[in-house]
Amino acid sequence: MTSDPKVDTQSGGRWVPLESNPEVFNSWSQKAGLITSQAHFVDIYGVDDELLGLVPKPVKAVILLFPIDKESEARKREEDELIEKEGLPKVDNTIFFVKQTIGNACGTIGLIHALANSNVSFTPESALQKFIMECEDKNPAERAQALETTPLFANIHAETASSGQTAPPSDLDTDLHFTCFVQAPDADIREAAQGGSVSDAARNDEKSTGMRLVELDGRRAGPLDRGECKDLLTDVAQLVKTRYMSMSTSVYFSLMALTEGDDDY
Repeated sequence: MTSDPKVDTQSGGRWVPLESNPEVFNSWSQKAGLITSQAHFVDIYGVDDELLGLVPKPVKAVILLFPIDKESEARKREEDELIEKEGLPKVDNTIFFVKQTIGNACGTIGLIHALANSNVSFTPESALQKFIMECEDKNPAERAQALETTPLFANIHAETASSGQTAPPSDLDTDLHFTCFVQAPDADIREAAQGGSVSDAARNDEKSTGMRLVELDGRRAGPLDRGECKDLLTDVAQLVKTRYMSMSTSVYFSLMALTEGDDDY
């Protein structure tokens, strides 16, 4: 299950949390307009190479469910303060990012982040396609307000929240949270491709892939640059091991991949 203890629930209220389950996430995606014959979510059964090798390729996004504790909240505050001071120099400005203002909506926010930043196909005039297009020129807070005032997303969330393998909890104050990982061009590379200048560092780094691993968490100040991305799945697995699992005694971690591969996984 999920929780968002630091989300302002005065404006957006609180939803029933989504279950970390590919069937639930695929159901949400289909209702929102994803053409699921072209892309769908699958479980990632572990972060070891052998288990990662079972995941169908290519992987377009990864969603992590992780436990929230005092230590992780302290790290969150430190990072957000650093972003406020230094900005996000390597993060591509075309990344679609939504602030979360609805309690327990992190599953829906993670789904929006995964699907909006993965070059997947939607049915014409679908709810998600309309939302992305209408919010293209809005800032993350304005997108959050648009999400709050789009009843269809609340309905989709409610329907899928009740379709999991476990009954929805009566107590919505839980301590788990979804975040999303995607890959995106280095901001300097994007600027150069658009006819702008490229920094000396980017020009001299001949071994760089030109791609960055980006974490999208609606509770954060903005997208988080997690370093160069050589392979999305393996890079996320390594980050999860070192940044999340190694700093927690909890066993409540779960990973799903958005993939184009065969669904017989």
